[in-house]
Amino acid sequence: MFLAAQLGTPPNSAIHEYVNKKKIPHIFVQTGATKWGDPQGHPWTMGWQPNYQAEGKIYAEDILKNHPNAKIGILMQNDDYGKDYVHGLEAGLGDKKSMIVALETYETSDPNVDAQMAKLKASGADVFFNVTTPKFAAQAIKKAAELGWKPTQYLNSVSSSAGSVMIPAGAENGVGVISSAYLMDPTDPQWESNKGFQDFKAFLAKWAPGADIKNNLHVTAYAHAATIIQVLKQAGDDLTRKNIMKEAANLKNFEIGVLMPGIKVNTSPTDFYPVENKQLMKWTGKSWELFGPMYGPK
Repeated sequence: MFLAAQLGTPPNSAIHEYVNKKKIPHIFVQTGATKWGDPQGHPWTMGWQPNYQAEGKIYAEDILKNHPNAKIGILMQNDDYGKDYVHGLEAGLGDKKSMIVALETYETSDPNVDAQMAKLKASGADVFFNVTTPKFAAQAIKKAAELGWKPTQYLNSVSSSAGSVMIPAGAENGVGVISSAYLMDPTDPQWESNKGFQDFKAFLAKWAPGADIKNNLHVTAYAHAATIIQVLKQAGDDLTRKNIMKEAANLKNFEIGVLMPGIKVNTSPTDFYPVENKQLMKWTGKSWELFGPMYGPK
């Protein structure tokens, strides 16, 4: 028995200690919390996507390079998910952490983030780090436009979907927003001629003909499933818990068609972060446009 691709930081946190105590493989969790990459302390749990702190450091690097005198305002979900991103940004800023002039939080039960956005505008911040889940991300982008607040905006990748965030926020309202990606966005026309994406579309048409191709959760599920299948192939007839975990920690340059070009899956007994590369991108009003170098291990 093993567990794979469970979604969300709170649900996985609830079983984190238990599965490790019972030595149950708990692999490729669908959350970027940094704690999923702890082979010494929790050798039976493994992440999959790039971790939130690493992503926060990427944005910090871009801010320091292109906005060295920035005043940063942050909207953060008030839980481990939000804190992980902010810790990464702070670590990336290093001794420039004082660039952060305002931080507002919200609860997932809040109806909107209008009040928080008004406070962030009033703070004088000219760079906005939007650390939210999709519903609140769309609200924040739309509210910034309504307030006439025009900071340089950085949006965490969890909420970078064109279909569920950028378009609902008002496509023009998000022009210039910067985010990052490791998976192809199914609503982005630039991938239509890509063979890996075409294979994904063919798979979906065959096995889930009624599925909405614009839903990026299908891309995520496809990528996770491909990784799980690879582990099972490597395990062969030995499907013991120990061997499943061994093979999960022995993925070498594994390619998945819906990963961004140049990104591969790699793990080792000391590296429980399967996907570690990301590409910055900017919203044009119609789609995401990639720019800059690929971040992460070479």
